[in-house]
Amino acid sequence: MTTAPNEIGAEITFRDVHAAYGAIEVVHGVDLSVQAGEVFAILGPNGAGKSTLLKVASGRMAPSSGELMLDGRAVKRFSPDRFAHQGICAIPEGRAIFPNLSVRENLQMWTFQGGVSFSQVEERSYARFPRLGERRSQLAGTLSGGEQQMLAIARALVGEPRLLLLDELSMGLAPLVVAELYDTVAEIAATGMTVIVVEQFATMALRVATRAGIMTRGRLRFEGSPEEAAERSLASYLSD
Repeated sequence: MTTAPNEIGAEITFRDVHAAYGAIEVVHGVDLSVQAGEVFAILGPNGAGKSTLLKVASGRMAPSSGELMLDGRAVKRFSPDRFAHQGICAIPEGRAIFPNLSVRENLQMWTFQGGVSFSQVEERSYARFPRLGERRSQLAGTLSGGEQQMLAIARALVGEPRLLLLDELSMGLAPLVVAELYDTVAEIAATGMTVIVVEQFATMALRVATRAGIMTRGRLRFEGSPEEAAERSLASYLSD
C-alpha cells in the first residue's frame, strides 16, 4: 500500500465549508478542526448534513465553497483515491462490503497494491474479530449486520489509515453489538489514529469520544466535551 503507517493520526480542518447536491445546499458554513489522535463524534438528527460532511472529508464530494485542510495543507483536488493515499478511510452508511464475496475475499481485495501480505491481514483481522475467522469462507452477504460491520472495519484497517471516518456505525444493530463495535473503536483510537464518527444516537459514540459536535439543519450548532454534548438532549437540538 502507498499509505503511511498510522504512527500519528491525521489532522483535518473545515473552514466555512458549504456542500450542495445540485442547487440544494445541505451543509451551510461548517468550521471545525479535529486534531491528530482525537475521536470526534458528530451527532444530530436525520437530514442534519452529517453524512455529507463525511463525504467531503473522504474526498467523495467537493465543497461548493470553503476550504478543507489536511495536516495543515489546503486540499485542491477531491477524489477518494487521492484521499486514500493520504491515509483517509471511510466506512459509509450501509458498510459497502462485497456481499457475493467471502470474508477472506473481501479482505484480500484490499491487498492488491502490495505492501502488506494477505496472511498478515488475516492474522490481524481475525485476532481483532474472532467471529470473522470462524466465518472466513462464508459469503459476506449472509453475515449478520454486526458481523458485516466488523468486516467493514477490518477491511478499512488493512491500509493502516491515519484518519478513519465512520458513518452511523450503529445503524440497524442491537445495543450489545453496538457496544462491542464501539469497544473496537476505542481500541483503534488508542493507537493514535484520528477517528470521526457520525451518529444519530449519541450514547455509545460519546462513550469513546474525546470531543463532540451537534449538527442540525446543515450547521454545527455546538462543539465541546462529550459530557457537555450529553447534557444537550436529543429533544433540545431537534427543536432547534
